Amino acid sequence: MEALSAFFNQYGALLAEGTWDTLVMTFVSTFFAYVLGIPLGVLVVLTAPDGLKPNKVVYAVTSWLVNIGRSIPFIILLVALIPFTRLVVGTSLGVPGAVVPLVVAAAPFVARLVQQSLLEVDSSLVEAAQALGCSTKQIVTKVYLSEALPSLVRGVPITLLTLLGYSAMAGTVGGGGLGDIAIRYGYQRYQYDVMIATIIILVIVVQLIQSLGDFCANKLDKRNK
Repeated sequence: MEALSAFFNQYGALLAEGTWDTLVMTFVSTFFAYVLGIPLGVLVVLTAPDGLKPNKVVYAVTSWLVNIGRSIPFIILLVALIPFTRLVVGTSLGVPGAVVPLVVAAAPFVARLVQQSLLEVDSSLVEAAQALGCSTKQIVTKVYLSEALPSLVRGVPITLLTLLGYSAMAGTVGGGGLGDIAIRYGYQRYQYDVMIATIIILVIVVQLIQSLGDFCANKLDKRNK
């Protein structure tokens, strides 16, 4: 117990700050990824050959952008976006410097999650809305997004956990958070107790995010009512 107490006295504040930075990076990036990803996913569905507004050019361009964004490994994207990140937030270090590449990496991922969720909506509901004279905007908001809400919510923890892993990679280039602590102390200084502590914290955070996401999705699922 004395050793544990001494450890927390020495590294407690550092780990708390790293945990906070990691959570900020993850949740802020997820928010902006959904701000960009939802419209992009909706656009892919609408402009598909069997969509409400078929458009070969728009569909090809948006699908190409999504596929390109998903195909680039994050560690490469992280380095490649350093000039753009500095242009947007003024630095490529710390939490602000990590958020920009995290958003760029996650937005295409979210777009695909949104696309899959919308495609799961019963086509008969869409046809009924069309028969009633609903506009495309009404069909998107009242049918697609409303019916797909449980599935969309289930995608949020997936995105959060993906970005949680990416945020650890951001520590390799000074992105801050638990990844940075694990690298600086656990890897570079061979302080494996710090490394283990970061792993334990990350496992706890993952379990909490997944449990909360499942709870919210089940509450919204009409089949459980």
